[in-house]
Amino acid sequence: MSYAMLAAGGTGGHVFPAEALAQSLMERGWRLGLVTDRRGHAYGGTLGSIETFRIAAGGIAGRGLLSKLRGVAELALGVIQARALLKRERPQVVVGFGGYASVPTMVAATMLGIPTVIHEQNAVLGRANRLLAGRVKRIATSYAHVAHVDEAWLPKLTHTGMPVRAAIAALRDAPFPALSPDLSEHQPVHLLVLGGSQGARILSEVIPAALALLPEALRVRLKVAQQCRPEDLELVRAAYAAAAIEADLESFFADVPERMSAAHLVIARSGASTMAELTALGRPAILVPYPHAIDDHQTANARAVDEAGGGWLMPQPAFTPEALASRLESLFTQPGTLARAAGCARAAGRPDAAARLADLVAALPSNAKESLV
Repeated sequence: MSYAMLAAGGTGGHVFPAEALAQSLMERGWRLGLVTDRRGHAYGGTLGSIETFRIAAGGIAGRGLLSKLRGVAELALGVIQARALLKRERPQVVVGFGGYASVPTMVAATMLGIPTVIHEQNAVLGRANRLLAGRVKRIATSYAHVAHVDEAWLPKLTHTGMPVRAAIAALRDAPFPALSPDLSEHQPVHLLVLGGSQGARILSEVIPAALALLPEALRVRLKVAQQCRPEDLELVRAAYAAAAIEADLESFFADVPERMSAAHLVIARSGASTMAELTALGRPAILVPYPHAIDDHQTANARAVDEAGGGWLMPQPAFTPEALASRLESLFTQPGTLARAAGCARAAGRPDAAARLADLVAALPSNAKESLV
């Protein structure tokens, strides 16, 4: 039985593609293991069903000197632990998904001569993956064009796309919900607001204020579903009530795939998982990149979809109630624009990304250096 070790941890952007790849490989009869850092969460779904190993790992980006030294020490310890683990487990391939949690395992795998793949979720090659790119066998990317890729690494690149959860892939063929431009018809207009894994205060501040500026004939049609930070829920609820706008507010939505499929428009940050799900389903979005992300990768993600015609990039400084209200009124009263953007978003998606990545993993030579392993 073929055996792959996955190295992932941290945010959903790193974990969701590992989950999707795990499902695809298990369907092919592969045995799997997961290496994550000691602070990693208990995973559910497919990842929760495979053997999990925890090692030391520490980030060093954007930290003070003492914290960086501590991070380097954690990484070194993690490499030692991962090396011992891989020598014991003897996987035929090791796949990393970026983030500091993957680094020790990937470094150890390259030291032992085990075939390796890294997957980059964003339109900018992340720092962890840049550290590893010169050492690994293959680099899988979510976007056709990725920044910060050294010319020497180009022969290693394969554009697989960003693997998405099975629940998203299952809704790929759901048609975009038609929207009438006639305000007198009182047809519901479904707006989904996602703030990322931890919510986003700027969305909670700007969106209710923007919707309150819309014409009453449009406001009464709105059905808003918004993810908020727990501490913002009551304030946002009061703002919508004051504007007489129907809103379903939660700090976490367990049914994001279904809500996204039903949406006429999504307003969201532009993290890797959100972008992949929007394009897999073909749903138009107003994208507000998190401005403080390392390497500003969220802006690069949003720009790729904006340029493909699948959404609209609104930098956070330009994301004001007045600007958003103007954009929303235009979109909701000209639904053909939304429908065209939905088609462009869908065309940009790669719903078979998990299978493509699994093909890449399966094609790697499995002759790890026996003398080292």
